[in-house]
Amino acid sequence: MTVRSLALLCCLGLLAACAGEPPTPAVPASPVTKPAAPDIRDPEPLGPLPAYQRELSGQLLSIPRGAEVELAMLVVDDRGRPQQLLANTTLAGTGQPLPFRLRFNPEAFPQQGHVELRGRASQSGQLILHLPPRQIGGPATQALGTLEMTKAP
Repeated sequence: MTVRSLALLCCLGLLAACAGEPPTPAVPASPVTKPAAPDIRDPEPLGPLPAYQRELSGQLLSIPRGAEVELAMLVVDDRGRPQQLLANTTLAGTGQPLPFRLRFNPEAFPQQGHVELRGRASQSGQLILHLPPRQIGGPATQALGTLEMTKAP
């Protein structure tokens, strides 16, 4: 067989394979579902505090029902710009005082530098409240009490 006849035979075989009807799936396709977004309304209980971690705790006031609250403990420079994330959490507003617990590794706490707790609340993707930056003094477990969030500019 020559190369020319072999190429012609391959082309004819390819055309014959493509000319047929597409195969129908034996099982009907199920509708495509998006993966469920993580439910922030029922966070898993954290359990007891491990010996190698520390924790900031308190309550946030003025959080409307359905708002998404993000809290972060950040290392900031002299100009107040975030340099490193030490810990963060996301909570859902209930319209009542919202308790929070933010765990972090004390070994990641910088010897020289400023650490702040910052927070923001958004509803329907729009920023509605923010927490004025709160200075964190050292790598120890601290109860911050009640913190008031203010309207975002």
